[in-house]
Amino acid sequence: MRILVLGSTGYLGGHIAERLHALPGVRLLRGGRAPSDDLRIDLARVTTDALAEQLVRAAPDAVVNCAGAVGGGVLALAEVNSRGPAVLCDALRAVAPTARLVHLGSAAEYGPTCIGERTPEDAPARPVAPYGATKLAGTLAVLDAGLDAFVLRVTNPVGPGASRAGLPGRLTGELRLALSRTPHGTVRVGDLSAHRDFVDVRDVADAVALTLTTSARPRLLNIGSGRAVPVRDLMHGLVAAAGFTGRVEETLGKVGRSVAVPWQCADISAAERELGWTPARSLRDSLTALWAADGSSPIGHAVGDPR
Repeated sequence: MRILVLGSTGYLGGHIAERLHALPGVRLLRGGRAPSDDLRIDLARVTTDALAEQLVRAAPDAVVNCAGAVGGGVLALAEVNSRGPAVLCDALRAVAPTARLVHLGSAAEYGPTCIGERTPEDAPARPVAPYGATKLAGTLAVLDAGLDAFVLRVTNPVGPGASRAGLPGRLTGELRLALSRTPHGTVRVGDLSAHRDFVDVRDVADAVALTLTTSARPRLLNIGSGRAVPVRDLMHGLVAAAGFTGRVEETLGKVGRSVAVPWQCADISAAERELGWTPARSLRDSLTALWAADGSSPIGHAVGDPR
């Protein structure tokens, strides 16, 4: 089976490519902007015809689209998260209409939900920020393309290699910086009272592997832990993993998306039923692995604005 992974040098893409590469009988192809990629593909810029030529050469049986942007302004978000999937679908329809497409969406597409409830796939999509809105446009492009396509709506991924553009990576960076000064200092962060559904990035990779061979319906599936925890618990878990003995000081008042979306929790029963998938790793496992593997990714958005 020839599988093309787009965005394989990113956080999710890297773990997914590693997981798929280990499958028996798989010939993995990497597509992206890195010099080491098998195919040089920039979904934010490529034309349908140019991408179709690349797909003819690659001849994939399946494509996994992990390419995405979480910052850089509305135009950058739209180019990668909305235009990219649309161009990919047009090219697949033209030259590889039978290839299976697995596209990574985001729980940010849902927007506000009722506190205490799990969000099913048929809940209204009401994103509150450009990131969620552009991801929703990409999801609709994939689902309306008439292809053998699936969208996995991923909640907040956590685990080894987390980017500073996401909340777990940002908090890790702040803690790492504090520890470089003294283990007894103070870490100042934003309001951590919002509840989020954190899922291990390696569990996401497992879900993608299962989706490549499933005959599941519906074609939109939530991938999360199925439980909401205060972001404060995430910080406390990192503190424990780091052996930090100082203070964590929160600012007063919520900021950013925390105001509009104080609660996020995915209903993952469809993925359990259709894929036979359940998350295998606890939040503690994820945070221990994150701290142990922490690199030097550049810090992105302000701390305390969970996505």
